[in-house]
Formats: sequence, C-alpha cells, structure tokens
Amino acid sequence: MSAERFIFASAPPQSPDLQSPDLRRRARAHAALGDPARLAMADLLRLGDVAPGELGRRLGLPSNLVAHHVKVLQEAGLVRRTRSEGDRRRSYLRLVDATFAGPPPAPLAGVDRVVFVCTRNSARSQLAAALWRRCGPTPVASAGTRPAAAVHPRAVALARRRGLDIDPARTAHVSAVVGSGDLVIAVCDNAHEELTGPATADLHWSVPDPVRVDTDAAFEAAFADIAGRVDRLAPTVTSGGHHA
Repeated sequence: MSAERFIFASAPPQSPDLQSPDLRRRARAHAALGDPARLAMADLLRLGDVAPGELGRRLGLPSNLVAHHVKVLQEAGLVRRTRSEGDRRRSYLRLVDATFAGPPPAPLAGVDRVVFVCTRNSARSQLAAALWRRCGPTPVASAGTRPAAAVHPRAVALARRRGLDIDPARTAHVSAVVGSGDLVIAVCDNAHEELTGPATADLHWSVPDPVRVDTDAAFEAAFADIAGRVDRLAPTVTSGGHHA
C-alpha cells in the first residue's frame, strides 16, 4: 500500500536530513553501544554512578580496556566523568543520556525501604526522600554520616515550593536509621566514601552539594538531578513489605 493513500491530519512527515546534528548524535550513540562491554557499562550506570575501577571489577575488564570503552562512551555524549567532592583523587562516571541505554533495568526486588544518605542530612537526602514519598513504591527515610542540627532553610523552602513535605527539625545519623532490607542510596560523594560496614551504599548518586554554593539556583539544580534519578529508579523497585 503506497503512502499516497493515507490522509495526514497535519503536514506529512518530511524525509530525515541525513546531515542533521541530532541524527548524527543518535548514530554515534547507537554505534558506541554496539559493543557488549560498553552496553554492559551503560546498564550498570542506569541507576547510579560508578568509579571506573569498580566498573572494571564488576565486568572483569582490565583498566586499559575500561579506559578505552569509557572514552568511546564519553565521545558519544553518553557518559561523563566527575571529580569526587570528597576524595579528589577519585572520579565517578554517570550516564548522561539514558534513552539510548536499552530496556529498563532488572527489578530490584524485596526492598523493604529506601534510605537516602548524605553527609549532613540537611539538603540532598531530605529532598530525595521527599520526592520518593510522592512517587516511590516503598517507605523511605533519610540520614547523614555527620548530621546537622536542622535541615537547611533553602531545602525546606524549595520543598514547599514544589509541594513536598520536609520536617525542618528532623535529621538523623545512619546508625539510627539503616537496617536490613534497606536499599541505601548515597546522594553525595563524601557519604558514599564514608559509608562502611552494614551501612554500605547500594547505589551512589554523585549530586553536587548545593550548600557549598548556597544559592537557590544550586538547590534547584540538585533537586532536578535527584528528581530525574528518582523517576528512573522508582519503577524498578519492588517492595519487600516488611516496614510499617
């Protein structure tokens, strides 16, 4: 059946411009993911940020191959490297464009509760927990490795502007919050690097600390980063149902 027999409700689709920057960008992305190792890397980065060395260990690849594959993914605009705000010798890789990374990740089953952790429990972890309460399938809590006495006023104000609930006076230490069955997500580099023992982070989100800049714009940027990550993670989590 020829296309001429169809009546378009609006203008008929135009033939794609093979020199279009967007088309060429998409072609580079698909080509980069055509290698099994790079596709596996993208899969691992779908839900959290990972250090290059950890990628190599998890995939059984030597450091030279990891460096090569990461360079290809970076040049395709799929991955970018960030320097740790804690240990400046470390760097983390994050997926920039998840739309090219294939089907959704495998479900994370049996999660009793999600616990977001940052250093002071005064901004990022509080905003992440507030976002999760609105859309996540499990109970949620937040904590800090060195909690502040109160939530940062800019975080409280931002939450209120977005219709989210944060208790300004409620902060907690990880030792008083994290338990078995919790999915622990470090939303800052310092917390990720400080968490050891039973409270080790299951996922790491390298979200820049808005308190260091202390502007509304910095808090909005952190909020947008966290919101996108929550949206990607929430559909993959299956509740264990043990927390009240």
